[in-house]
Amino acid sequence: MLGTTKQPAVAADPGAAAPKPGYHDPKVITALRRFAISISVFNILGYTVFGFEQPWLWPLVALATAYSLELGLETLGGRIEGRPARYLGNGVRGLVEFLFPAHITALAVNMLTFPNDQILVMLFGVVIAVGAKWILRAPVKGRLRHYMNPSNFGIAAILVLFPWASIAPPYQFTEYLHGPFDWVLPAVIVISGTMLNAKLTNRMWLVSGWLLFFALQAVLRGLFFDTAILGALGMMTGTAFVLFTNYMVTDPGTSPSKPWSQFLFGGGIALAYGVITAAHVAYGLFFATAAVCLVRGLFLWGLHLVDKARAQQAEQKRAETEARAVTEQEAALQNAEAQPDEDLTVVPVRPAAGSGEGERVAA
Repeated sequence: MLGTTKQPAVAADPGAAAPKPGYHDPKVITALRRFAISISVFNILGYTVFGFEQPWLWPLVALATAYSLELGLETLGGRIEGRPARYLGNGVRGLVEFLFPAHITALAVNMLTFPNDQILVMLFGVVIAVGAKWILRAPVKGRLRHYMNPSNFGIAAILVLFPWASIAPPYQFTEYLHGPFDWVLPAVIVISGTMLNAKLTNRMWLVSGWLLFFALQAVLRGLFFDTAILGALGMMTGTAFVLFTNYMVTDPGTSPSKPWSQFLFGGGIALAYGVITAAHVAYGLFFATAAVCLVRGLFLWGLHLVDKARAQQAEQKRAETEARAVTEQEAALQNAEAQPDEDLTVVPVRPAAGSGEGERVAA
């Protein structure tokens, strides 16, 4: 889920060990591993117990497509940027860890979309999701990182470009569950997702902002657009909403890290959803997330350009100051050379008789 580019060239310490090609924080690696395992188990249960309606072969094809594209783009990117590919240097473990984001993206796009029997449309979403990480990027702390949530963007692209396609029917997550199990499954997702976001991704501020403003927009739509408030709030109890809250909107690679930035990011998505839904546009969750990610990307580019302009101005002022100092120093030297030496004078002296001297220099 996280993307990087070639770091700026710096002087290397000859005695220092060469850095590993890996690029993730250990906590993020752990979060990705657990997320990859969770979504894999969820897909297996979905096809065997819950009632997933996509063909059982589709997730395998989606995984093969995502793996191939991720490895190919990383190999090409490494050659262009003059660096080793990030899946090298740590054996099989390094390769598996590198493919975690592609694994998650492929299964999520297949699980959450329903393009009838058109597998190429689903694969199109997978390609868009993986490929966008190399195109839609913004500078963050000196390196380019993708800012568009991959899975969400792939799903949104399908919904926009193929209007006859839709998201997967929410009932498929609990179609064959009955009795207390209708509540057990969402509870398990909430507990596991909360532990993941609280201990590893540190995105609880984002979740709080998202939930608070989602409830707020439901009330506001009821007050101003005659929406059934209880019905709008009831959406928060569905399995699809719980999944989206804990595993989609909290993507650590495309969301802010600072607490208040997270809170505003989650609240912004909720408010954007309210506006889109009030305009009677379907699939507002995915479009709102894509819109806010785009705004964040533009904001990051704006910060980068402002900082760059300030750095250029500072460099220009420094150069002007140095040039002015050099000019003043040269002018001082020229003035010093042009002035006569007032400490030495030539005094004519009458020669003494018989001395033979015509003139004597006196201090």
